[in-house]
Amino acid sequence: MTEMTTSGPESAAVPPAVAPAHKRSVRVWQAIFVLILLGFVALLAARLIQTNESEQRASGEAPPFTFTTFEGETISLADLKGQGVVLNFWASWCDPCRDEAELLEATWRREQGNGIVFLGLDYLDQEPAAKAYLAEFDVTYPSGPDLQSAAARRYGIKGVPETFFIDPQGNIQDIVIGPIVGQGRMDELLDKIRP
Repeated sequence: MTEMTTSGPESAAVPPAVAPAHKRSVRVWQAIFVLILLGFVALLAARLIQTNESEQRASGEAPPFTFTTFEGETISLADLKGQGVVLNFWASWCDPCRDEAELLEATWRREQGNGIVFLGLDYLDQEPAAKAYLAEFDVTYPSGPDLQSAAARRYGIKGVPETFFIDPQGNIQDIVIGPIVGQGRMDELLDKIRP
């Protein structure tokens, strides 16, 4: 019995009727893949835009918040209506925060009987380091951790230090990104929130 073998280019060729159907199938799958990829990119872009819009810095009415100081006192922004509020986000690891720490404390001591309240919210920090920072700069105004960055998210901060100046009606009058340098600049900002 003789075995028939075929070899050469004819044995590997796809019949002519099958080739166009195969090419059409490949093109359909390529198109589906591209559409899925484009859909994913569009969804990702929409989500990024939505995130950027939702994380803008607060303006207008100051978002409400409540926090507990390192000494255990609970403070709510709502309880401070009628007073000017200087809300400072800081951290012990933040070098620019150190540049303004003495000015904030000195101004607090000068203004605390004049209807101005200073509040410090410690951002993404460890409690022992935060307490050491407060002791180093002899900070006496109410300060505490911003647990789970709840206030930072509401205020849309991007880093520290950031300071919000809130008037007696509860509206944000100014925001300083970075350290406040100079008593003159501080006094200009305080004049916007005096009762």
